[in-house]
Amino acid sequence: MKILALLLLLSLGPTAQAAGIPALTLETSANGAQSWSLSLQVLALMTALSLLPALLLTMTSFTRIVIVLGLLRQALGTGQTPSNQILIGLSLFLSLFVMAPVLGKIHDDAVKPYMDGKLEFQPALDQAQKPLRAFMLAQTREADLLTFTRLSGRDEPYAEASEVPFTVLAASFLTSELTTAFQIGFLIFVPFVVIDLVVSSVLMSLGMMMLSPMLISLPFKLMLFVMVDGWSLTMSMLAASFKAVA
Repeated sequence: MKILALLLLLSLGPTAQAAGIPALTLETSANGAQSWSLSLQVLALMTALSLLPALLLTMTSFTRIVIVLGLLRQALGTGQTPSNQILIGLSLFLSLFVMAPVLGKIHDDAVKPYMDGKLEFQPALDQAQKPLRAFMLAQTREADLLTFTRLSGRDEPYAEASEVPFTVLAASFLTSELTTAFQIGFLIFVPFVVIDLVVSSVLMSLGMMMLSPMLISLPFKLMLFVMVDGWSLTMSMLAASFKAVA
């Protein structure tokens, strides 16, 4: 519920602020009975739920992780094993571990004060953006940031990181994540390609040209991956690939 609240807080923006009314109001009837009534802001909050997949893809570590795991599956040559559901679930949980410090800071600095009534919506929204922007900027390449700055119609780079619009930052961050994911995927592919080349060369030298090299190399690739504790190594490498935010 806390994570849902902070994502809603980030995604609502001016829409919920324009409502200017509490999501739930306590009404007391003439006989003293109390009941909760729903306001239009709850409808806006529910509508904002449709933005959550986009927020997950463009503002968190999920994109890099799911792409690398998909490339790993292709490198192993196991087809649809593990399935897409398993890879997405694993990516979600690893994303939670990576984003835990950022989410915790957002909760402590923005969500909790807002829920306790110590901050208005706009100041809480500003506080919630700070750790998320810091995380995204830490992973974003300067070249990508300059590219989307020019695409936005600005010739000069921004002097301060706080001046970068969120739209420019999100596009730059996502592009940098794709680049990093493909770089990691290349490094993962190399040992498995070597195994495929060795098996193919051996089969050719034995004259077994009609036998598929992939059929022979798959057990060796699986054995190598299991022997080096591949899943644990990949998860650790992916988590360590994200730059820490001070």
